[in-house]
Amino acid sequence: MNKKIGLKEAISIGIGGMVGGGIFAVLGLAVSLSKGGTPLAFLFAGLLALITSYSYVKLSIAYPDRGGTVKFVNQGFGKSVFSGGVNNLLWISYIIMLSLYASAFGSYGPNLLQIFSKTTDFHIYASAIIIIATAINYYSIKVVGKIESYAVIIKLIILISFVIIGIFGLIGNPNIGQLSIAEWESPLKILTGGMVIFVAYEGFELIANAAPDIENPDRNIPRAYYYSVIFVILLYVIIAVVTVGSLTFSQLATARDYVLAEAAKPMLGKIGFTIITIAALISTFSAINASLYGGSRVSYEIAEDDELPHQLTARLWNHPVGLLITAISTLVLSNTLNLESISTAGSVGFLLIFAVVNFAGFKLSGNISGSRFVPFSGFLLCSIAFIILIVQQYSSNRTGVIVAFSIIFLCFVLEWIYKLTAPVKST
Repeated sequence: MNKKIGLKEAISIGIGGMVGGGIFAVLGLAVSLSKGGTPLAFLFAGLLALITSYSYVKLSIAYPDRGGTVKFVNQGFGKSVFSGGVNNLLWISYIIMLSLYASAFGSYGPNLLQIFSKTTDFHIYASAIIIIATAINYYSIKVVGKIESYAVIIKLIILISFVIIGIFGLIGNPNIGQLSIAEWESPLKILTGGMVIFVAYEGFELIANAAPDIENPDRNIPRAYYYSVIFVILLYVIIAVVTVGSLTFSQLATARDYVLAEAAKPMLGKIGFTIITIAALISTFSAINASLYGGSRVSYEIAEDDELPHQLTARLWNHPVGLLITAISTLVLSNTLNLESISTAGSVGFLLIFAVVNFAGFKLSGNISGSRFVPFSGFLLCSIAFIILIVQQYSSNRTGVIVAFSIIFLCFVLEWIYKLTAPVKST
């Protein structure tokens, strides 16, 4: 009999999923897009995640399943080409997230130990961490779980300490004026900044995969989602305030890929820089570890539902073959695309997926005893955010937009071809 998951553990899953490598990877990107309005960008993205979590709450209680999002999409739209395409996109979005974490590890790693040049070291660190995490996943899932549970505690202690020390460090800091409205970008640019870094919040959906094992689900599932999302919104907004108020915009731009470590320097000097760098490496490593397992589970669930070839349910070295495919794809993506393109593609993917889940919540509102207004609002807001992100990024980051649309197109076309050619099962 499986040990039931309590409220604290369920909240930890949500917080651990969100406070992975995302904040370390995208904070500098958010600042470059939103300037003094960066805290507002994180707030916008967080509120969108909070509204979407309502649909996840209702769907998780009504349809508890380890497939999580895959189950909800199939429940809302049947096992069609559309649902298969969306679920394939979910798997690819996991791979994009893994690439984001590996890129963050590759950016922070050389600050601790430089081997060759910064560019060469980036590829060495990013590739090495994917290979090591894959080996650990093949070795033991229990080890993955232990690493994640310890990493959540370590990174939260370091980030909360950074916030507390940082707030006091803002007193008398001349750069605090950068937070004034005069230093904000236009509302549209702030919103775009929030949408580009939306990937920093997507991890709350991991609670859905644990839903069948959560004790007292009617009471604990809503609390797990809402408490974890609200906590992370507050954490991210305060981190953004401390970061923007600690360094000049030129300093933030120079250290864009490892900006959180740089922001610790005015308060704690080189020691602070090193501590945050270590926290970033631990966080991104644990996020890669957990997401590799999650990604391989998603591919397995999709194949079990006959939305991908059934061969993906086969096992290689006692693990779903999707684990190896996920790892190799991550290696390729993290070594070919820049951070902004990866982040844009990831945010586009998850905004589309969350729009679909919200619409499923709207469609199934009668079956899940839920409001029709909140999921429909979530669907509209995710759709509008999706369009704004595409339009704004097309001029400044065309590669990211082209990559995102190519992935979406391939997910649906390949699903259509598969449905067309897959043998019909006898009933």
